[in-house]
Amino acid sequence: MAPTPFPSSFPLAAGRRRFLGLGAGLAAGAALAPSLSAFAEDMEMAIKGPPVKDIAPTRISPRVWVIEAPDGFPTPENQGMMANITFVSTGKGVVVLDSGASWQIGEMAIRQLQKLTREPVVAIFNSHYHGDHFLGNQAFVAAFAAPAGQAALPIYAHQETIKAIRGSEGEGWRAAMERWTNLASAGTKVVVPNTAVNHGDTIKIGDRTFRIHHYGRAHTPGDICVEIVEEGITHVGDIAMDRRIANMEDGSYVGTFKTYDALLKNTRSKLWIPGHGLPSAGVLEWNRALFAGIYETCEQAIKDGAPLEAAKARVLKDPRVASRAAETKGFDSNIGKYVSLAYLEAEAAAF
Repeated sequence: MAPTPFPSSFPLAAGRRRFLGLGAGLAAGAALAPSLSAFAEDMEMAIKGPPVKDIAPTRISPRVWVIEAPDGFPTPENQGMMANITFVSTGKGVVVLDSGASWQIGEMAIRQLQKLTREPVVAIFNSHYHGDHFLGNQAFVAAFAAPAGQAALPIYAHQETIKAIRGSEGEGWRAAMERWTNLASAGTKVVVPNTAVNHGDTIKIGDRTFRIHHYGRAHTPGDICVEIVEEGITHVGDIAMDRRIANMEDGSYVGTFKTYDALLKNTRSKLWIPGHGLPSAGVLEWNRALFAGIYETCEQAIKDGAPLEAAKARVLKDPRVASRAAETKGFDSNIGKYVSLAYLEAEAAAF
């Protein structure tokens, strides 16, 4: 059944309940279970969240554009548009670095791309397994499907990312995004990356070279940073963000510091594209200072035998943290969690 898009005012939650309720009522006839299952799936796909408002890409180099997400967290109002989407023109097609948080966001990105170039999308890189970076795959695969008999559109990711998306992370993120956006992302399906890459891999597409950097667990176990060699730019995903603390629940502060050091040593990049916020030359430096203010302070608190609450108080007074608090999105609501994670990591390292 072809998905039917609803206008923004359509009560998606109520509509979905009506559809699913109808399927549940019919399911009373056990003999009809197989056909009812197919019916319920069709009804689910009949609901499609509304289009996402267009955001014009910003050109940051002769061949690179970024659709910059205005917000840091998903809401019904922003429809999940919380992560940057990057386009790289190669002369033989466009490469997409992170595809967005939903089918609808991916479609919006395609609309913007088609205003820039007639080149088709020839590859996607997913930086890690958090849904705001891969749930847009669906739109690109649908729009740029390979002809019959040809290889599928390559979607590159680290093997740890592929495994996680194929496992619980994929469906978990899809469902969470629907919940956070009040079903604005309805209809989105998980499209798992199909091509594994690892540290040191170099992929030549057209006249541009994409070099993969992976230095172990940083934001997640399977982060890849993609260096666009000829542009002097590296897309870092969520290992660094512009004026926001990266969620460290799946990551490591120490691993993040290691990754920063390695990127500065092993690339010639002068510009870093974060998963959230504005690209700049200072993204890594800004994040390192904030993270060091959190982690090193917790490390010292543990050496001093200070409990978690005392460590948090010290962190809030650290000038590296205090000077960035006001400009960091979500600081007040998240700093406690990030201090706890830093404290636990430092505590584990001490024993």
